[in-house]
Amino acid sequence: MSVITNGHKSDVERIANHTEEKHLPGGWVVLKFGGTSVGKFAENIAGIVKAGNQTDRAAVVCSARSTKNKTEGTTNRLLRSARAAEHQGHRGYDDIVEAIRADHVQAAKDTLQNPDILASFTEEVNAECESLTKILESAQHLEEVTNRAEDKIIAKGEKLSCRYMAALLNDRGTPAQFVDLADIITFATPKKGLNEQFYADLAAALAREVEACGDKVPVITGFFGNVPGGLLNTIGRGYTDLCAALVAVGIQARELQIWKEVDGIFTADPRKVPTAALLPSVTPSEAAELTFYGSEVIHPFTMEQVIRARIPIRIKNVMNPRGAGTIIFPDSIKTLESHSPLRDGLFRTRSSSLLTALNTPRRPTAVTIKHNIVVLNVHSNKRTRAHGFLMNIFSILDRWHLSVDLISSSEVHVSMALHSESAMLSGGGEDEYKIQDKDLQGAVNDLGELGAIDIVPDMAIVSLVGKQLKNMIGISGKFFSVLGNNNINIEMISQGASEINISCVIEEREADRALNVVHTNLFTFLE
Repeated sequence: MSVITNGHKSDVERIANHTEEKHLPGGWVVLKFGGTSVGKFAENIAGIVKAGNQTDRAAVVCSARSTKNKTEGTTNRLLRSARAAEHQGHRGYDDIVEAIRADHVQAAKDTLQNPDILASFTEEVNAECESLTKILESAQHLEEVTNRAEDKIIAKGEKLSCRYMAALLNDRGTPAQFVDLADIITFATPKKGLNEQFYADLAAALAREVEACGDKVPVITGFFGNVPGGLLNTIGRGYTDLCAALVAVGIQARELQIWKEVDGIFTADPRKVPTAALLPSVTPSEAAELTFYGSEVIHPFTMEQVIRARIPIRIKNVMNPRGAGTIIFPDSIKTLESHSPLRDGLFRTRSSSLLTALNTPRRPTAVTIKHNIVVLNVHSNKRTRAHGFLMNIFSILDRWHLSVDLISSSEVHVSMALHSESAMLSGGGEDEYKIQDKDLQGAVNDLGELGAIDIVPDMAIVSLVGKQLKNMIGISGKFFSVLGNNNINIEMISQGASEINISCVIEEREADRALNVVHTNLFTFLE
C-alpha cells in the first residue's frame, strides 16, 4: 500500500523503511502484549524483548494472562469473583482466586529455570492472592462492590501477569523491573469526565515511573488507577492499549508496537479468506473504521493519543517476530496536522483532478464483517413531522443506552442496525423470537408510540473500507453488484460521512460467503 506524493515517498513508507536501521542509544520503543500472548507465548515475548532491547530501549506493557480464551482469562475470572462477593454467606470467590493462583504458579514452574527467581515469584503470587481475598471479603461484608473495589480486584490480573513477565525476563538474562500503576494517579483530576489535561498529566506521570527503572526494562501493568468513576466503567476493556499509548507519549517513543497473534492487518480475515493479503500500512481513519466494523485493530481513542504525538503504531505477530507487520500512520504530514479528521473547511468541493488515474487506487483497503446484528425498523404513524420523528427516535435510543451502527431513513421510515456482544434475542428456528435485552425491550415499547415496529434478527454488516473510496468511481455499484450476482440479499445500505466506508446489512448465514466473494472480485482480481 505504497503512497506516492509528488513523486516522493510518503511519510508512512519512510517510517516503514526506517525500522531496520540501528537507532541512537536512548530511543524508546513501547511493546504492548495482550493476555493471550502472555498466556501462550511468554517465552516468545522474552526473546522479542531481549532482541528489541539491543537496538532500542524497550518498555513493556502487559494485559492479564489468558491461556485458553477471553472467557476463561484472568480478567473475566476476576470479574466473576467480584460478582460472587456480592452474595452474602457464600464464598464462591475462594475457588476462583485459588484457580488464578495455581495457574500463575504453574506457568512459572513450567518456564522459570532459576530456583531463586521461581521462589520469589511464588511468594509474590501468594501475597497478591491473599490481598485479593481480603478485598473480596471486605466487599462482601459491605454488601457492595464499589467502582474503587472493582478496580482493585481487576488490577490483580495485570499485576500477576507483569510480575510473571518481569521474572521470566530476569530468568532469561534481561534485567527487568515490575512497575505497578495501581496508584499512579496522585494529581488533581477533573470532576466530570476525563479531559485532555488529565491524559497529559497521566502521560507525564507514566514517563517518570519508566525513567525511574534506569537500565532495567520496565514491565508495566496495563491497569492504571485511581481513575475517577472507575477505570473499567470510564474507559472500558481497552485500557491496556490506552496505557501503552500514554506511556509512548510520555517517554516520546519512536514507535508503539501492539503484539497480537496475527501478522498485522489484512485485506480480510485470513481465517475466513485464504487469499487475504497483509497490508504494509493503513491510515488511522481506516484502522478506526476496521475496528468499529468488526476487525480487532486498536481503539480509535488510543490511536488518537499516539498519532497526535507523531508516534507510529505497528501491529506485529508474537509468533512471527521477524515479520514487518502493519504500520498505522497518516499518509501525509498535512493529514497529521489537520484539526479535523474529515476536512479543514465547512464546505467541500470535488475537483476533477482528484479523480485522475494517478490518484485513484486500484482497490479498496479492506473488507470486514460485523456479526450479531439486529435490524430495527420504525414506520411512522405520521403524527409528527419528519424532523420530530427522527428527534424522538434518537431521544428514545439515548434513554435506553442503545447505539446504532448503521441507519437508513426517509420521511416516514427508519431502519437501524444494532450490535451487541450479548444476545439481544432468544429463540429462533421453530421457536418464536423473544426480546431478552431489557434496553431493547424498553426502546421497542417507547418507539411503538411513534409507529409500527418490526425487528429483523440474525443479520451481519459487511463493510468496504478505504481512504480513497470517494475517488473510486463506481465502487459502490461494483460492491452491491457482486453481492447481488451471488444471490446475497441486501437488507439496508449506508455510507459513512467520512466517505471511507460503504456498508450494507445482509443475513448472518451469508456473512462468510459474502466476505469471500467481495474479496475475490474487488481485491484478488485486481492484484
